[in-house]
Amino acid sequence: MEALLALSEAVEASDPYTRGHSARVARMAYEVGVRLDCDESQLGRLLLGGTLHDIGKLAVRCQVLNKPGPLTAAELREVRAHPEIGARIVGLDSDLREAMPAVLHHHERWDGGGYPTGRAGTGIPFEARILGVVDSYDAMTSDRPYRSALHTDQAAEEVDRCSGTQFDPDIASAFLDALDSGAFFVTAALRSAAANGHHATTSPRPRASSGRGGSRRP
Repeated sequence: MEALLALSEAVEASDPYTRGHSARVARMAYEVGVRLDCDESQLGRLLLGGTLHDIGKLAVRCQVLNKPGPLTAAELREVRAHPEIGARIVGLDSDLREAMPAVLHHHERWDGGGYPTGRAGTGIPFEARILGVVDSYDAMTSDRPYRSALHTDQAAEEVDRCSGTQFDPDIASAFLDALDSGAFFVTAALRSAAANGHHATTSPRPRASSGRGGSRRP
């Protein structure tokens, strides 16, 4: 287990844009799971899956992960292979094998338009559906080589807009409720403040009107 956790940290250590991403995803997934009355085994799988969900990116070239422009079709296939590779890596350790479904399916979409299997709705493992929401939110609120971070309000509006298409609507609602309550807002605010060299402040966030659609780079 320790070796795989170290590998997960190595993925982020090589990329300043995603440093701390997996830990934040794991923490937010746990908070959402608590709000959805998950039991201890489910919460454990969320922590493991969140920590290890991107471990398959070890097999993706750094120049692809950090490319500032659009990906070619071949590069997109390379990036989109990371959930399957990650699941195979996690499956090598019997102590971590329970996290395989979350790692494999965290890029699926509620409407069936995701990858790697195109599963839809409740056919997507429950923990993977939670990871899909929190992973997207953290990606949107982080600087990436190909775009600047969105403000937390903008990212929350995007989660709301994509509820029922990209995201399980019940999980999206629980996530937004947790965000509104401040369950993990301080983490995002402190990260933003540190990046911009000023003190963080918190404020209530208005709920966006519900819409449909949405996408993000893997």
